[in-house]
Amino acid sequence: MTTPTDLAPRVVIADDQELVRTGFRLILTARGINVVGEAADGAEAVKAVRRLRPDVVLMDIRMPNMDGLEPARRILAQAPGCRVIMLTTFDLDSYVYSALAAGASGFLLKDVTPAHLAAAVRLVDTGDALLAPSITRRLVERYASSAAAPGSALPVVHRDLAVLTPREREVLTLMGKGLSNAELAQELILSEATVKTHVARIFAKLTLRDRAQAVVLAYETGLVAAGESVDRDR
Repeated sequence: MTTPTDLAPRVVIADDQELVRTGFRLILTARGINVVGEAADGAEAVKAVRRLRPDVVLMDIRMPNMDGLEPARRILAQAPGCRVIMLTTFDLDSYVYSALAAGASGFLLKDVTPAHLAAAVRLVDTGDALLAPSITRRLVERYASSAAAPGSALPVVHRDLAVLTPREREVLTLMGKGLSNAELAQELILSEATVKTHVARIFAKLTLRDRAQAVVLAYETGLVAAGESVDRDR
């Protein structure tokens, strides 16, 4: 018989501070989420994910030996079904852009409330992005220019947009500008169900995880330029 615990997300917490790991574990466990492992640095996190196959990883961006970005890339490459939430002390940290480009599903500040932490884990476990498209857009605009700078360590995502239909390309462009599904439906005069179908096909064709990564891709492929907005009063 399946129990609620069996259906709960399986989580690995990676942070070099033991108190942070313990606090997050207690918070999540109290809310019915399974914390199946912990890691004190990036290398341990990669090993833990390989061994435990969690659904979600809470990954500190700044850790000794290997920061959170490299293990996030390795984890997402080795375990495509896993979701990574980056943990940071600083709002809109420049590392977060790089994490989103690598495929992370969002980020949380470490002073997140217990209820928000649990809700975030459950949200990304469903395949959704933790960041609203408009917030992601502002983040990308702030740091996208450095992605093209010589010697930049930020990853550049390459995709062949030719696989998209003209309508799908239009939808991706508008997602990059921060529109939600409801706003896309209004802008394109479509039903929300039709918009959701287009979005799902875009994700499948371009192997995108969620809307946050779609926004990053729209900027990195030149579909959207920093400062662009939809030409209407929203």
